[in-house]
Amino acid sequence: MRNTLQRRSLMGLVLLAAASAAGARVAPQAAAPDFTLRQIDGPNLRLGEQRGRVVMVNFWATWCGPCRIELPQLAKLHDRYRGSGFLLLAVNIDEDPNAARALAGKLGLKFPVLLDTDKKVVGAYDLNAMPATVLIDKDGRVRHLHRGYREGVEQTYEQQVRELLKE
Repeated sequence: MRNTLQRRSLMGLVLLAAASAAGARVAPQAAAPDFTLRQIDGPNLRLGEQRGRVVMVNFWATWCGPCRIELPQLAKLHDRYRGSGFLLLAVNIDEDPNAARALAGKLGLKFPVLLDTDKKVVGAYDLNAMPATVLIDKDGRVRHLHRGYREGVEQTYEQQVRELLKE
């Protein structure tokens, strides 16, 4: 089982790198690339329609151990600030939507979980680590990029969200 997980992780990183190589580099102050993705349990959602809100886009995969640690922490952040104009979008990059649906259900996620099965959106954002998080301001500009996960990063996220909500 461990070898299978290692192979999946390696394959996912290879796919992620390939997707990133095809995309444009996203940097702070640049316009966030627009996208429309299907929600696991709902209609399509378009990033461009979220103007006026602070949006956190978190890219994750079921095979990513740090993602499983981070998602419940992000859920708390979402619950705390969703009434203040904050929206969390969890973009899953697995090829199998059922895997994403199962983990989202197990974790009790109550924010939009979107499916990027063909890796076009993660490629457009040029992200080469999992998880990866992008904070977008009310005007649709990328303000903060976070690649990977480290313990305690949720405090940084909260500070950045609060600052963006005040603008």
